[in-house]
Amino acid sequence: QVQLVESGGGSVQAGGSLRLSCVAFGYTYSINVVGWFRLVPGKEREGVATLWRFGGATYYSDSVKGRFTISRDSANDTVYLQMNSLKPEDTAMYYCAATYRRPSPGLNPAADFGYWGQGTQVTVSS
Repeated sequence: QVQLVESGGGSVQAGGSLRLSCVAFGYTYSINVVGWFRLVPGKEREGVATLWRFGGATYYSDSVKGRFTISRDSANDTVYLQMNSLKPEDTAMYYCAATYRRPSPGLNPAADFGYWGQGTQVTVSS
């Protein structure tokens, strides 16, 4: 079992930056993949970025590529999502997710993840 706790959300103007954090508790040594997702009411959950523990491979959605960076601090069991050049369309609830499984490499869908945080709201104003 693993618990995930996100933080770092908030309100920012377009063009600004935020850094989201996701701290993992529990059997963190078994986590293989961590991902960030976002959800806007009325829309499907969107995968934003994934990071593979072994090898450190990262994957991004086209909508955030070049603006967002997923990274980790293994010593503190924390994964970050650095978000730069934010746009109003980035407004969403952002969730951290983790899995013990080893799905196919790539921007893995939500169904590949078994553990989720409670979410942190990001609001970007124009």
